[in-house]
Amino acid sequence: MTAYHLTTLEALPAGFLGCEARDLVRLLPGPTLIHLPGRDERPLFASVLIHGNEVTGFDAVRHVLRCHGQRMLPRALSLFVGNVAAAAANVRTLPGQHDYNRVWPGTAITDAPEAGLMAQVVDAMRERKPFASIDIHNNTGLNPHYACVSRLEPAFLHLAHLFSRLVVYFQRPLGVQSIAMSTICPAVTLECGHSGTPDGVKHAAEFVEACLHLSEFPEHAPARHDVELLRTVAIVRVPAHLSMSFDGSDADLRFREDIDHLNFSAVPAGTIFGHVASPGVRLEILPGHDRGVLREWFDYRNGGIRLTRAAFPAMLTRDAAAIRLDCLCYLMERIQGSHTR
Repeated sequence: MTAYHLTTLEALPAGFLGCEARDLVRLLPGPTLIHLPGRDERPLFASVLIHGNEVTGFDAVRHVLRCHGQRMLPRALSLFVGNVAAAAANVRTLPGQHDYNRVWPGTAITDAPEAGLMAQVVDAMRERKPFASIDIHNNTGLNPHYACVSRLEPAFLHLAHLFSRLVVYFQRPLGVQSIAMSTICPAVTLECGHSGTPDGVKHAAEFVEACLHLSEFPEHAPARHDVELLRTVAIVRVPAHLSMSFDGSDADLRFREDIDHLNFSAVPAGTIFGHVASPGVRLEILPGHDRGVLREWFDYRNGGIRLTRAAFPAMLTRDAAAIRLDCLCYLMERIQGSHTR
């Protein structure tokens, strides 16, 4: 059996509901897709532990299933339990692994063995015609709970709004679960704050329970005042060869200590993110969507790192390891248009 073999079960393994995420390696041989029956046969698809150190989704689903006990679920549930090996080590991914949320169909890393695994999951779910898909995540900075969608269709927006009035429309990075599943059914990514916090688990559990009871989505768009809709326009990364600090100590990039307090704020042009140690030090900027244009988002004159245009940052964090594995932040703008009514 390879590390990327997909195990499929038709019932929860013994001990599952009492097992902590770090101990799942004792119950599951690896990534596992578990199909549970419900009164409505079109399943809700939920993925948890795509990143091994983000346990809120797993804890939330366990809570929901424990509450239902031996009673049949109101809707079938297909649960994908992702990187159990990384969960045992409490890390996002193990050394040598590709990020489990960058290798779903549509990925640029098509030769990754993990990409074949995720393609199997999507193919299996396509056959079951899921009602909706949710992918539950955590982050390390100071962020509110919010939902992300890759399509601006009413069903997607209503699904997202069921979790939060803050909704982010994104098309990058490639290879994420909710983009892959959006070709099959309404799909959403949930960002539930820091891993394992009681409020995050409670919020995610309430959302899963609501989805299990939902019978259909409204055909009309959500009301404008119900949704704050943002679009990711840029992804900001720290080049691998550059050092960084958040306490003023020597580094190529010396970020302000309170940088994560800028998340989901309307940050005006000229806001300083930090300082560079020498001329020529630059952040890496990637477009945030298909029609994205590479802009110069930061001004480095006089050694400062200043935003050149107003934006809403998200996912800013002081966790250098998290930044290395993903990015420094996403920059967003409000969407104006007819996606709400």
